Amino acid sequence: MKLPVIKHLTNFIEQNDQDYVIETIETLEALTEVPSLKDEELDVLGELISNMYGALEVDKMIKEGKTQKEALNTFMKRVLGSIDQ
Repeated sequence: MKLPVIKHLTNFIEQNDQDYVIETIETLEALTEVPSLKDEELDVLGELISNMYGALEVDKMIKEGKTQKEALNTFMKRVLGSIDQ
């Protein structure tokens, strides 16, 4: 997950609508089922999907009252905490 990408996507959601991101996730997830994809291509799709889910989580925290900075920091601490376990 890349924090700058998640931040950019969060700004996109704020300016547009989260439905665009949700539909893009669904499209990318459908693409992962293409049998001829190489591992590297699947890794890229997985990274994009992870960043989009992350942006949705950050957007949810912002809607609950956190600032974007607080939401991003909280999200990244949660991600790093799950990696450390």
